[in-house]
Amino acid sequence: MSTKTTIPPTVFVIFGGTGDLNARKLTPALYNLFLDGWLPAQFAIIGTGRSKLTDEEFRTNLLADVNQFSRSGKAKKEAWDKFAPHINYQVADVKAPEAYEEFGQRIAGFEKEWNAPANVIYYLAVAPEFFPIIATGVAKSHAGTDPARVRIVIEKPFGHDLESARALNQLLAEHYEERQIYRIDHYLGKETVQNIMAFRFANAIMEPLWNRNTIEHVQISVTEQLGVGERTGYYDGSGALRDMIQNHLLQLLCLVAMEPPVNFTADEVRNRKVDVLRAMRRFTPEMVRESAVRGQYGPGWIEGKQVPGYREEKDANPTSSTETFAAVKFFVDNWRWQGVPFYLRTGKRLHRSASIITIQFKDVPHVIFPAETVEGWRKNRLVISIQPEMSIRLQVQAKRPGLDMMLNTVDMVFDYQGTYTNETPEAYETLLLDTMLGDQTLFMRGDQVEEAWDLVMPILTSWQNRPSLSFPNYSADSWGPEVAEALVARDGFHWFTLPLNGKK
Repeated sequence: MSTKTTIPPTVFVIFGGTGDLNARKLTPALYNLFLDGWLPAQFAIIGTGRSKLTDEEFRTNLLADVNQFSRSGKAKKEAWDKFAPHINYQVADVKAPEAYEEFGQRIAGFEKEWNAPANVIYYLAVAPEFFPIIATGVAKSHAGTDPARVRIVIEKPFGHDLESARALNQLLAEHYEERQIYRIDHYLGKETVQNIMAFRFANAIMEPLWNRNTIEHVQISVTEQLGVGERTGYYDGSGALRDMIQNHLLQLLCLVAMEPPVNFTADEVRNRKVDVLRAMRRFTPEMVRESAVRGQYGPGWIEGKQVPGYREEKDANPTSSTETFAAVKFFVDNWRWQGVPFYLRTGKRLHRSASIITIQFKDVPHVIFPAETVEGWRKNRLVISIQPEMSIRLQVQAKRPGLDMMLNTVDMVFDYQGTYTNETPEAYETLLLDTMLGDQTLFMRGDQVEEAWDLVMPILTSWQNRPSLSFPNYSADSWGPEVAEALVARDGFHWFTLPLNGKK
């Protein structure tokens, strides 16, 4: 395979190598990067776990995972035969110091074979309780001493609350420089999410419109049709606010609300995102009751199949007060956005899975057309669809064909599928490549994580102190609890959804 980059020799050490994240995302992403010529000629993957496997057994397992989860489909024998020898396996107890020295020995062996020093990426695809153990173990070993060549990737959740996030940041800072730490949020690697910055800052027509003078409100919705499935144990200690709003949705909000950066360097972009979080209005207990709502799904029917409520899911607490739906109204108190509400919504077992950002513009100052011509009148909207459709659509008013003057809403649409023929990379492909390149633009910095936790902590505290007595309060295949509709209806709005296949 040809290589498109000048990335130096690289070793990936994947903790949790036998786990679900590696099977579904990491190895398929690395394989696709290999197919597309983005990996260096000299690279190695070391998967770790407690299971006793040979290299060949590990490779066989990963081949099945690639065949099932890779966007490029089943691996072709010739390509896999070139990729597979780069995969290695090491049984490791992450609590044992000698395990890290064994990694160091294997890495030294690769460097001797390649006759070149290697960058080493330690990927923590494990449960959060192992983050401090592994980070400390790597740092104290000979395999983790060079700040210029060693990087550590931390998966979400980064902390359970503000206190634990600060503690983890402090531990990492004791052993690593900030340039070595990659706090991953896979949402930031999605193609359409990256396009938000391109759309905003590469088009002169957008900047004069992107402020409180023309924008009425903003909605960010990430809805899921699936329930918690096998994640009940984790989810019951987390909930929708921690699992989605504190990270994914607030990151989307930052991209929409940030000021133009001076340049596209990682710290400059991340500085502007932190500015947004610091400008966001903090919640008092009274504001929580007015501006944050929650829900939990009950039983229902999804696509003709009966599904259980959250409390009836496998291993669920039958009296659980964990929210599976959350909606919050935020304000960004600065000159650009003062008074513009940002509504964030997420939930499980909803009518449709979709991730959509809607910018609602203010109405025209004066309607010149007769009332009978504007029955279908809508305010202009900019709709950024992240998934399942990848598109940006501007909804405007236009005259219908005919002899009379009748107006209706039409969409001016850019969609990836219709515009580009090349296949869109998965988010993890983008983020793994950026990690190899040393580009932290799409990764969260420590202060950014702490500001996001600081923002949501009053809501979490309030909800923990006042368990809901109304759960479950929405049925499967609905759009969530009635209180969520009331949250926006009080301001004269309603939640937006993207029509299926772009049809009205």
